[in-house]
Amino acid sequence: MADSAFFCPLAHEGVLAVRGPDADKFLQGQVTCNLNYLKDGSSSLGARCTPKGRMVSSFRLLPDRDGFLLVMASELIEPQQTELKKFAAFSKSQLSDESGAWSRFGLVGGDAALVRLGLDLPREAGRVVRNGELIAIRLEGERAELWAPAEQTKTLRARLASHLPEAPLEHWLLAQIRAGVGQVFGATRELFIPQMINLQAVGGVSFKKGCYSGQEIVARMQYLGKLKRRLYRLALEGDEAPAPATELFSPVHRTSVGEVVLAVPAEKGVELLAVLQEDAVEDGRITLGTPEGPTLHLLDLPYELNHELETQR
Repeated sequence: MADSAFFCPLAHEGVLAVRGPDADKFLQGQVTCNLNYLKDGSSSLGARCTPKGRMVSSFRLLPDRDGFLLVMASELIEPQQTELKKFAAFSKSQLSDESGAWSRFGLVGGDAALVRLGLDLPREAGRVVRNGELIAIRLEGERAELWAPAEQTKTLRARLASHLPEAPLEHWLLAQIRAGVGQVFGATRELFIPQMINLQAVGGVSFKKGCYSGQEIVARMQYLGKLKRRLYRLALEGDEAPAPATELFSPVHRTSVGEVVLAVPAEKGVELLAVLQEDAVEDGRITLGTPEGPTLHLLDLPYELNHELETQR
């Protein structure tokens, strides 16, 4: 499945554009990542938070001509556009939903196909290569995204299909889970602070930039070490994937000890990312949905948390 080479359309996400002379200055005060680090050859994960540090969206941010493109769960595009417009009114920035303007494909093990399209993509996560109107973005793991104007969808899909098998979206999401990259969906809006989904471990939070909404809470959690919940990868028997925000339980506490972030069927059973309390993980007895629900088993993540490295960004 996710370990084999394939491509698939990424129809589950949308594209929010922020353009104009003040786009960089405007976004810098809104998001967790540092736009000063971004150039035409790079992208970054990031999030936007409430004043209490809770994420209302997470995204990949990409510089594009006179502004930036933010890729996020489709159901978040409209509320984020509405909220950000309130602040953009005081700057020379315009927001628009460009979801329909772009054709996006996810590729796993597809570097050879990209090279045939004139896109020799470096191995470093976040790097971006362009060839005319085509854009390739390296993601964590063996993943990459390929972008093109929407009118090229049919042609580009056919060219990819001549080199790679097309797979369902679940295969792409499984690769994301195995890369340990969490994401905010409509059901988990305002549920997590960035460190709860390990966003700081994958370059989505800068502790060297100026203020943004929620910055004080996010920084306090990082420097004072008070965070008791973080992202874990787990396995579940059966073939029914729980929805984001489904609660997890443990005998350690009478109430829930975490929530599902993302889950999809795997070769055997279901794999998922979930935010869990550390003491419940140490105990090891974690169940889905209710204290008597199916048992979950911990799996490894492909990275380790490194406080020193994270705070240098």
